[in-house]
Amino acid sequence: MIGRRFHLTYTIQGVRKLLVRNGWSCQVPARRAMERDDEAVAGWVKEVWPCAEGSRRLVEPGSSSRTKPDSP
Repeated sequence: MIGRRFHLTYTIQGVRKLLVRNGWSCQVPARRAMERDDEAVAGWVKEVWPCAEGSRRLVEPGSSSRTKPDSP
């Protein structure tokens, strides 16, 4: 995901160090949630996720600053 989003490559250890440096921790559930509704998850993935995935902003050349436009 990092590579696709930011066009960078990191090792797993490098990602862990970045996350820890920024106050994040690796939290993995010990077991699957009992309340999980697999049918609801499947419906969400089928109906909602394509809309959310397609709504990303397009990358356009220009300034990275929101307040200062790019120079001609």
